[in-house]
Amino acid sequence: QVQLVESGGGLVQAGGSLRLSCAASGRTSSTEATGWFRQPLGKEREFVAARSSSGGNTYYADSVKGRFTISRDNAKNTVYLQMNSLEPEDTAVYYCAATTSWYRWSYSYDQTTAYGYWGQGTQVTVSS
Repeated sequence: QVQLVESGGGLVQAGGSLRLSCAASGRTSSTEATGWFRQPLGKEREFVAARSSSGGNTYYADSVKGRFTISRDNAKNTVYLQMNSLEPEDTAVYYCAATTSWYRWSYSYDQTTAYGYWGQGTQVTVSS
């Protein structure tokens, strides 16, 4: 089992920055990849970014490319999502997810079904 806890959400003005953290515990050595998803109010959960544990594969949604960066601190078992130039459209609950299945993740990293472990989410609100 892998447990994930997100933090770092909050209220920020458009153009500002936030850094989300996803702290993992449990069988973290089995984690092959970690992703970030978000769910705006009343909408479906959507892919934001993903990164393999080795760091060799990193993916971003087109809507956040150039503004968001996913990174990992192996010593702390923590994955970060640095969000810059935030826009009101970025307002959502942000979820961290992890998978122990490399094969499934390699061809479906942007799908919620590729991940077996989820955090509780953290709210990000961007005001205009």
